[in-house]
Amino acid sequence: MQKLNKQNGFTLVEIAIVLVIIGLLLGGVLKGQEMIKNAEIRSVITDVQGLTTAMYAYRDRYNALPGDDKNAIVNSSSATGVAIGNGDGQIKVAGGLKEDEQFFLQLRAAKLITGSGVTGDLHSLGGATTVAYQTYTNSRGNEICLGGIGGADAIILEAKEDDGSPSSGSIQGHNDDTTYTATDDYTLCFEI
Repeated sequence: MQKLNKQNGFTLVEIAIVLVIIGLLLGGVLKGQEMIKNAEIRSVITDVQGLTTAMYAYRDRYNALPGDDKNAIVNSSSATGVAIGNGDGQIKVAGGLKEDEQFFLQLRAAKLITGSGVTGDLHSLGGATTVAYQTYTNSRGNEICLGGIGGADAIILEAKEDDGSPSSGSIQGHNDDTTYTATDDYTLCFEI
C-alpha cells in the first residue's frame, strides 16, 4: 500500500471567509472615522451658532451689539474690565477701542456665555475663537473667526455650509485662493 501525502493548508473557502471578515472590519473602522469627523465639523458649526445666538440675545436685551455697546458699563453692572464701545455697529479694534475683546467680556458679564477674560474659548477643533469686522477683502460685516482649522476640515465646512470658495460667501478663509489646500491651516470667518 502506498501512503498518500496529505498536505495541510487553507481551502479557498476559508481564505474567502477571512478576507470577508477583514473587509467588514476595515469598512467599520473607516465608517467610524467618517462619523467622528462629521461630529467634529457639526460641533464647530454649533460653536458658531451658539456665539451668534448669544450675540443676538445681547442685542435684544440691550439694543446694542456686545463689544460695540456704548452703555456696556451700565448694562453689565459692575463687571470687571468692561469698557464701552462706540456704537457704530462694527465690532473691531479702532481708535484705542478693543471691541473684539469686549465682545466676549460683555457677553460673559450678561451671563450669555461661560468662561472668563477677554478672549473667546477654543472651538471644537482646538483653535482660537475671535470676532472681527471685515477680515477679508470680500467680507461684508461682523464675523466670528475660528483659527487653526486644517484645510481638509475647511473643505468640509465650506461644502456643508457655504459655496465652497475660500474667497466668497458667508464663510471665508482667504482673499485670493479659489480652493483650500488640504495640508494648510486656515482662519475661517463666519458672517454674523
